[in-house]
Amino acid sequence: MKTIIDKAASRGYFDHGWLKTHHTFSFADYYNPKRVHFGALRVLNDDWVAPSNGFDTHPHKNMEVVSIPLRGQLRHGDSVENVQTIVPGEIQVMSTGRGIYHSEYNGSDEEPVEFLQIWIFPKKENTPPEYNNYDIRPLLKENELALFISPDGETKASILQDAWFSMGTLDAGRVIEYKMHRKDTGVYIFIIEGEVEIAGEPLHRRDGMGIYDTAFVNIKIQKRATILLMEVPMI
Repeated sequence: MKTIIDKAASRGYFDHGWLKTHHTFSFADYYNPKRVHFGALRVLNDDWVAPSNGFDTHPHKNMEVVSIPLRGQLRHGDSVENVQTIVPGEIQVMSTGRGIYHSEYNGSDEEPVEFLQIWIFPKKENTPPEYNNYDIRPLLKENELALFISPDGETKASILQDAWFSMGTLDAGRVIEYKMHRKDTGVYIFIIEGEVEIAGEPLHRRDGMGIYDTAFVNIKIQKRATILLMEVPMI
């Protein structure tokens, strides 16, 4: 088993007033040559946006984008005429393909929105752009990891890459075994809340750990935790 550990405090951080953002991997003005991507996982941004603020219309191309609200309302608009607002328990999945313009705003004028924005390299470029959102709340059960993105039809949501996303909230004392779907993949585990131990390493809120060259991973829950797992090809 090979591991990469990214502690929360080591991430790139910028405070723009209306936006407070942490970058696990190199992004915008944050560049760390040792932290550019983990396999096909290119971006993991942890964003806080003030009420009635957001990202104006901007372009994307040849990237799979997954947005996961953690708190508040996230409003999306794009050049293929989608306007949607999603809340925790829902996700946004966008294949930018040959090009799309979109905006992301806080859908509330009273409360901030917190969300994760994740970019994945696609396995095929210049495809028609596509946008979907999904309600994953029926999948989320206490003390279980819920698979909510997969490439083989096991879930409604998929991206243009052989990727598997799972999430769950688990009580202290639980031990979860995660099995890799393929030999050439790795899994990046992001601790949204709580404390866990993986391969003898304690991980806390907003810490991340990439794991590859193994068939499975054991996750010990030390304090009630919400965790996100992103399994991707190690390109």
